[in-house]
This record gives sequence, structure tokens and C-alpha cells, in this order.
Amino acid sequence: MIAQRAYAVEPWTVRETDLNLDVLAQSESVFALSNGHVGWRGNLDEGEPHGLPGSYLNGVYELHPLPYAEAGYGYPESGQTVINVTNGKVLRLLVDDEPFDLRYGRLVAHERTLDLRRGVLERVCEWTSPAGSTVRVRSTRLVSLTQRAIAAVAYEVEPVDSRTRVVIQSELVANESLPEPDGDPRAARALKSPLEPEEDFASGLRLRLVHRTRRSGLRVAVAADHTVSGPERTTTSAESNVDVARLTVTSVLEPGQRLRVEKLVAHGWSGARSRPAMSDQVEAALAAADHSGWAGLLRDQEAYLDDFWARADVEVDGDEEIQQAVRFALFHVLQAGARAERRAIPAKGLTGSGYDGHAFWDTEMFVLPLLTYTEPRAVAEALRWRQNTLPAARERANQLGLSGAAFPWRTIEGSEGSAYWPAGTAAFHVNADIADAVTRYTAVTGDLDFERETGVELLVETARLWRSLGHHDHRGDFHIDGVTGPDEYSAVADDNTYTNLMARQNLLDAAEAVRRHPEEAERLGVDEEESAAWRAAAEAMYVPYNAELGVHEQHAGFTRYQRWDFAATRPDQYPLLLNFPYFDLYRKQVVKQADLVLAMYTCGSRFDEEHIARNFAYYEPLTVRDSSLSACCQAVIAAQTGHLRLAYDYTAEAALMDLADLEHNTRDGLHIASLAGTWMALVAGFGGMRRDGDTLRFAPRLPEQFDRLAFSLQILGRRLRVEITPEKATYTLLSGPSLTIGHHGEALTVGTEGPAVGMVPATPDRPAPQQPPHRRPNAR
Repeated sequence: MIAQRAYAVEPWTVRETDLNLDVLAQSESVFALSNGHVGWRGNLDEGEPHGLPGSYLNGVYELHPLPYAEAGYGYPESGQTVINVTNGKVLRLLVDDEPFDLRYGRLVAHERTLDLRRGVLERVCEWTSPAGSTVRVRSTRLVSLTQRAIAAVAYEVEPVDSRTRVVIQSELVANESLPEPDGDPRAARALKSPLEPEEDFASGLRLRLVHRTRRSGLRVAVAADHTVSGPERTTTSAESNVDVARLTVTSVLEPGQRLRVEKLVAHGWSGARSRPAMSDQVEAALAAADHSGWAGLLRDQEAYLDDFWARADVEVDGDEEIQQAVRFALFHVLQAGARAERRAIPAKGLTGSGYDGHAFWDTEMFVLPLLTYTEPRAVAEALRWRQNTLPAARERANQLGLSGAAFPWRTIEGSEGSAYWPAGTAAFHVNADIADAVTRYTAVTGDLDFERETGVELLVETARLWRSLGHHDHRGDFHIDGVTGPDEYSAVADDNTYTNLMARQNLLDAAEAVRRHPEEAERLGVDEEESAAWRAAAEAMYVPYNAELGVHEQHAGFTRYQRWDFAATRPDQYPLLLNFPYFDLYRKQVVKQADLVLAMYTCGSRFDEEHIARNFAYYEPLTVRDSSLSACCQAVIAAQTGHLRLAYDYTAEAALMDLADLEHNTRDGLHIASLAGTWMALVAGFGGMRRDGDTLRFAPRLPEQFDRLAFSLQILGRRLRVEITPEKATYTLLSGPSLTIGHHGEALTVGTEGPAVGMVPATPDRPAPQQPPHRRPNAR
């Protein structure tokens, strides 16, 4: 686990001033660079020592058998796992024939800085070899946000006090040795050396390797070009074999002289293109990168991020750590989706191999809301990926005896990858989450072309799933039985409130979409009878409620379950799923992650303020937050119900999930949804932002620790800036025509003539809710 304050608290950088090899894997995730297509973990330039080597291409995976003690109809036959592709970031260094290895000799100084404004990872270190030669090494690394296939490194060596012979080996390395994965040994065997060689090339300053995965049949090509500068008599030579291509640069340096290698690396993959075509593809990408050069790539990266920060930055006055954390979060969420382009946004982005590189519902419900208001093009591409996977989702629905599409709980390429059906197949709410993302994107951007070409089809096929999955009872109520909601400690239940309310909205949005686009409706075979059936199911949707307690039930009958014995549960027995059988969890009142609480945020118009407060007070003592998705949701509703100090603590938990390694698994990759949840907690929590159709309303209140909160949003071609102090909120239109918004129930018009101002009312006084023993968030 990363110790407190492992990184200097600065507004625009994440800086590590000491190299701690015990948490190297965690820092590799924190310092990862990506653009959504290419991902490089923050491994040291020299390749070793390392925690977990990682070079990823979004969508490149290998297949492996899924373990089942007993076979069953409808079980997925194989799983998909992201693989470590050819590593182009390696630059090995020899100093007077001594390998530059920080485990040996003496490390005089070592500093790494992730620059969030410029989108680069910088490193400066000074090292004395076992033989007494001291060198200073500087490197700068980027994964280009403007040239999708390109990543690059500038690496520079300088002797400190004596004449030194230096050798730099720039490599492309395939089938690197990785730590043995936990779990199924068959998967480990399947993923050992997954790349079969097809081509190796080395000539002049250029390198290239082409491989193909054994089972999934995907072809991967990586190529590199170099610019070398150093004193006279600096020499280069190139060589290659099936898994390594190497450029060796040799020089003798006097103090004050430097040897510099600029390395541009191009990546490509395809399941259909030939080997020559893939070679040509990466060579063409290199040609474009060579045209820009290292300096041009840096300029383009800065310009891209200047534009992003102008529309996406969140300013927090009063807590420097949360200020740094929210910018870290925004940067990594952008990296996860910026250039994914019709590929999934995995739960770990491209920062590690956790969750096998799979995408879950996290994408639509946590990541895409942030991107919708800040980088909407990435949202359209993520949803087009879902549309591209519709054939697999339709096939899965048909296999389950259902209509429409059944989207997978976890996947890379579109087919279900979960071997545990109660928390996989039964979690049908992913369909409604996708539909919600479609409706949100269309409402916020006004992109009717996207709605017609992509949105309608997704809404129709998800609505068909709900209509076939649910049923009307003898009273006419519509029920959805035997499903699993967001809370994975309550599986295969009837009428999960979150699922039912989200399905209700899905059905209504689908009916409205086909009304607006009759030609698309006809193409998809939707008639008036089917659309009317969707509306009827939505209007009759059953929502379980315990009138005696005055609270909504997470699912039908939940409040009559026996409560979990929290008093007898030791602190070291969390997370519960690792210490107790699911059978026991499923039949008790205990909540892994916010479920009904999330429903009160996503479907807030279905609850009045008094019920939101009562529901929150009821579920808070049951929620153990064994999931990183919970804290941000709880922060939003805690803020809405006036528990600002609690909301502040939950916000900090979401924000510091990875910077402080709160769940002890940052080594496997960052928690992209929790990072996005930091934005949610600030903007929807303390900013009180909600969307009603294409209208935004706000109910801001700040915790006493904040002096000011400011953020910007894009909506319908406008850019709106919101600035909140303890006393008032100021709404300023930065571009676009006038906009009507809500502020604590009052309509305000924001125009070019000047900002609109609303006063912040007093916070309601309610008893503080309790949390389970040992599970209260850390007080700031």
C-alpha cells in the first residue's frame, strides 16, 4: 500500500521524489500514460526493476477457458484477457559496462513527475555505479493524444564527474516475462507467451516486430524510429530476432556532454488485415510522427490539453489534496477514452491488467457522464462500440430466451466474459445503463445524427429486452424478477429498485426515440403496438416500498431480511466477499455498493426529498463499501440530504482511491470509475447538478472545508461556468446563446449580458446517519 503523501501535493503535477521499490507496481499505475488506444504503464525506462510490465492496445486480448465445476446451459465457454503487447518503451543503459539498475550501486536522487497540464511523464535521476561512475539521466515520455498510434520517449544521459563510456539499447520486446496471475492455472497457461512471431526487422535507426495471438487471431505490429544526438564517434547498430528488435547506441562522454535518443513508437492491430498491411500501417504512422518530430508531438500534446482543461477543469479552494486528485482523475479519465474510437473503455483504462482488461457498466454510469460534459466525442465513440457489439448481445438474448439484446456484464470484444452468472448474466441493468448514456449524450449535445444512426437502435434493442424479461401481474403491475442490481451482495432478486427505475426510463426513452425517428423505427421493425407496450410497462413498473418503515426497498422483501451481524465482523474481514460465502451475504441486509442510493441520484425525480433523506438514513448503516464505486454515490446523496461533512469524507475516499492506494490493489491498474466519481461527487454532490431532459438544475452547497468550487460544462453548444462559494453560486455563459437553468428550485437565465447569481440556502438539519462499525470513511 502507498503510504500517506507518497506524492507531493501540487495543483498540476503528481511528483514522486523518492523511489520506493516496495510499491513500484502501484506507482507504475499512477504514472501510466494512455490515449485510449495505446497504453504504457509507468515502468522505469530501463525495463527493470518492475512491478508489472505493461504495454496495451485497446481491444487486443487472448482467449482462455473459463472454469466450471459443473456445466450449465448458457455458460460462456471462454474468457477474454488483455495481454501485454510488444513493449516499445524500453531503453536499457550501460555505464562503463555496468547495467544501469537502481537495485545496485547508489541512487543519489530520483524524481518522477506526471505533468497533468502537458500530458508527459518526466524523470530525473542521478546514480553511481558499483564501480564508482556517476551519471545523470533525464527522460520525458508521452502517449500522443493527437496521433493515435504514437508513443514517444526522449532519453538523455550525462556523466557527472568523469569520462564515461555509455551504451543505450533501445528495444522492442515481445512476450515479456510477467508475474504469475492468481486464479485458474489454465488461464495462466493460455496467456504465457501469447504472441506468435511473424516478422522482425532492424535497419539503420528503424525497428519493427509483427506478431499474432494464438487463439484470438489478432495481429499486432509495433515499429520504432530514432533520432540520436551525441558527440563525434557516437555509433549505432541494429539487430532483431523473433521477439526482440534492438538499436544499440554507443558513445564516450566527457562531463557536460550528453547522449540523447528520441524514440518514436507506432502501434497497430487488426483481426483482419494481413501481415504486410500491418507493417505498412505502422510504418505510415511513424512517417507522420517523424514529420512532427519530438518537439512537434510535445506542442500538439500541450495544445490538446490546453483545450481540454479550458472546458473541463474543476477548481477546489480549501483542500489542496482534493484539488490535485480531481485533476489527476480528469486526466486519467480523458486518457482512458480520448482515442478509444469504437473500442471499450475498460474499468482500469489501459493502466494495468486488473479485471482482465474488461469493460463493465462502470463505463456508462460513471465514466461517460463526465466525458459527456467535457469530451463528448469520446462518448459517441464508446456508444458506437456498444452498437458494434449488438450482434453478440442479440445472440446472447436469444440464448437466454429473451428478445432484443442482452449486453454482457464484462467483456472486451462484446461477448459475455463472466463465469459467475448471479453477478454476471443476472445483472441485466447494464442494458439500462447503456440506454441512459445514449439519452444523456443526445440531450446534452443535441447530436440528432448520432441519435438516428446509433441511439435509436440501442434504445430499441434494450427496451425489447425489458419487455421480454419482465411481466404484468394480475393487478397490472410490471415486475422484473430474478435479477442482480448494482449491489453484488444481493443477487438474483425480484424487483430491484435501481433496475426497475432505470428500465422504466429506458422503455420511455425508446418509445420517444421511435416517435421522433419513424424511418428508423420501421427499419428496426417497431410498430405502434410494440411502442405502446413499452409505455404501458414503464407506467406500470413496480417499485417496492415498505410503508411501515417509510423507505423504499433495495429489492422486494429486502427490508425483512435479517441484518448482517456487523458487531461480530472484524475489521480484517472486509471485504466480506473474501471472508464469507455468497450464500450468507445474499440473504442478509448488507450492501456492498450503493444501489438504492444510486437510484436516488440517477432517477431522482421518482423520489421526494423526504424519502431521499429517510432512504439514505436507512441504507447508510448497511453499506460496507466493498466496492470503489460506492463512495462517490454516497457523497452525492449525503450532500443532497445536508450531511456535508460526510459527503466531504466520501469525496476524499473516491478522489484518493489510487493516489493513496486505499483498496490495496492500485498495482493492478487505476480505478477509472472511482476517478470519474470524484468529478461526480464534486459537481453532482456539492454542485447539486441534475439533468431534466436537456435542462440543467443546480442545488449547490459547500462543506465548511471548501472556500470555493468552480467547474465548467458543455451543453447544447454552450459552455457554462459555475462558481460556488458558501454564500452564493454564480453562473456565467462563456459561449453560445442564452440558457435557462434551475437554482434551488428557481429558474435563472444565463446570457451574454452577464452572469446570473443565486444565493445558497441554509443546509437542512437532520440527524447524522450511522455507518457499519469499522466502515465509516476516514475523517479528513
